[in-house]
Parts: sequence; structure tokens; C-alpha cells
Amino acid sequence: MALTCFIRYQIDPFQREAFKQYAEAWGRIIPRCGGNLIGYFLPHEGSNDVAWGLIGFDTMAAYERYRLTLKADAEGRANFELAQSQRFILREERTWLEDVSATRDVARQVTP
Repeated sequence: MALTCFIRYQIDPFQREAFKQYAEAWGRIIPRCGGNLIGYFLPHEGSNDVAWGLIGFDTMAAYERYRLTLKADAEGRANFELAQSQRFILREERTWLEDVSATRDVARQVTP
């Protein structure tokens, strides 16, 4: 069973660029530590203080291995510390979702 950790962030809209740098760092860290980074998403229209991060794992055991690896990763620890010191994340919620495999990563069939 594949799982996705769906992270909803409430961010300080005046520190959008700081959150973007934080997310870009996860683009290097998460795959190195064993997570399948689906992506980070910044607000574009509508609410200006909600961002999203999605990370996939094959199993909860794979997630637990990822967590252990992440705790030992110097860049990962530094990225967490950056968010705490700059306070651009106001709130974070995590939801675990089971992937419906037949619908995951289905490519567009109509050419633009």
C-alpha cells in the first residue's frame, strides 16, 4: 500500500520567499532521506497564507526509516531550525492518505 503524507502549512504571507527557500531545501533532503517528494505548493490566488507539501512512502515502515534518517541529516536539522528561528510557519497539519494507485501520476492525454 502506498501512502501520502499531506502537509498543510499556514505561513506568514509576508515571508513567502523564506517558505519557498525552505521548500526548495526539502527538494534535496527528502529524496536523499528516503521519501518520494511529490511536491511543495505555494499560494497563488485566493488564500495567501496556505501552502502544501506532499511526500509519498511505500509503507508506514518506510516512513519510520525516513524519519530516523532525517533526524541524522545535518541539512534536514538545519532546515527545521531555520523555520523555527524565522517563524514563517505559523501552523502545520499532517494527514495520511492511502493512494488510489490507478489514479496516481496519470499523464495528460490531450496535447496543449
